[in-house]
Amino acid sequence: MMTTDVMDISAVMRIPMLSREEERDLVLRWTGDGDEDALHVLINAHGRMAIKVARQYRAYGLPVTDIIQEGFIGLLQAGYRFDPDRAVRFSTYAKWWVRAAIQDYILRNWSIVRIGTTAQQKSLFFNMRRLSARLGADGSLTHDMRGSIANDLKVPEKAVENMEGRLSGRDQSTNAVLGEDGDMEWQDRLADAGPTPEDTVGDRHDGQRRSALLKKAMGELSDRERTIIEFRHLGEDKVVLSELGERFGISKERVRQLEQRALGKLRAAVLREARGGMQAVSA
Repeated sequence: MMTTDVMDISAVMRIPMLSREEERDLVLRWTGDGDEDALHVLINAHGRMAIKVARQYRAYGLPVTDIIQEGFIGLLQAGYRFDPDRAVRFSTYAKWWVRAAIQDYILRNWSIVRIGTTAQQKSLFFNMRRLSARLGADGSLTHDMRGSIANDLKVPEKAVENMEGRLSGRDQSTNAVLGEDGDMEWQDRLADAGPTPEDTVGDRHDGQRRSALLKKAMGELSDRERTIIEFRHLGEDKVVLSELGERFGISKERVRQLEQRALGKLRAAVLREARGGMQAVSA
């Protein structure tokens, strides 16, 4: 398969585009017969698309050749995942994978601090500059500008403010010297956002009390209700209603009804125990 160093980009751009029939033939040879040569031809023929998408991300300060390479990785992922029975051209399908691979690469390498871990943060990271420029922002955003961006991207205004702070500066060493005398490092001025010892002890005590209340309340549930609550709310992975329905031989709607009834019992039991504890303290 063709590499994508600086000397090869012009060669990739000269590879002729495929007709619909040629594309389908290559896809079928690859997916049906495992013909890797067909896959290579398919990927290289769409290389110009990967390069075009990659160049849209030049403003993030990372080597363009590396971004292009990630685009080709996205093309490969598309080649391995493409279903020839889809009513869509390979280029349309592959563009999504190219963009996803490039964005993941930028998010991994733009900063040593991991950002953009949620769909909301990714949308903000890759759209803030464009929307800020459209609004004519010069420096920091105004309150109205943040509101406009939040409305466009369907995110809370606080999320826009937080991302603005992240994008306003790149990584900085915590040992950077401050002041004319050089007697202070940047880390000396960082506030400790962690809990105080008092908060830690209080949280531990509250957690133990909540666990005790929940354990006692769970004893008021039937075996089936207790199983549903454990699988739906207390396990690491939330089990879907249909799976529990198969387990008990009932419909998922019936599972949902049992779940709601069990939650109601739990709330009532916890409130009753909490009130009893408060009355005991006041007495």
